[in-house]
Amino acid sequence: MDSVFVHPTADVEDGAQVGAGTKVWHLAHVRSSAVVGTDCVIGRNVYLDANAVVGDRVKIQNNVSVYQGVTIEDEVFVGPCAVFTNDLRPRAQNPDWKITPTLVRRGASIGANATLVCGVEIGEYAMIAAGSVVTRNVEPYQLVAGNPARPKGWVNEAGEIVSRDLTR
Repeated sequence: MDSVFVHPTADVEDGAQVGAGTKVWHLAHVRSSAVVGTDCVIGRNVYLDANAVVGDRVKIQNNVSVYQGVTIEDEVFVGPCAVFTNDLRPRAQNPDWKITPTLVRRGASIGANATLVCGVEIGEYAMIAAGSVVTRNVEPYQLVAGNPARPKGWVNEAGEIVSRDLTR
């Protein structure tokens, strides 16, 4: 981890894999079996749980928790205070609890304060609007917004809206 920047207030546990060129900022916590790729930015107060997977060139803004069962592929943007879950039927006590995985594909963007209910797949270069609550899979290049999130159009790799046609 010689070429990794870890702020003095951050906690990167022994056994965590953090790629070259990655920056881990103030008060972030990377658990021992988490995997973080190269050239990532892990913002202030980000929590990367055991077995969470973060690809290369990912930017995770402040106050995001990426729980076990979440996989974030390369070049994904996660806005501030976005929420991932991993328990489809949360209870304080559940002996049958099991992780429900979530997959965020390459190049997707998740807006500030968006919530992703576990078990969804976000397609390549999809865009989740700020404050959205995602309860269903999102297609590649699809723009979704609202609570619950609904299709609003299509974007290109730069995130520009290219169509409002929902039938595609």
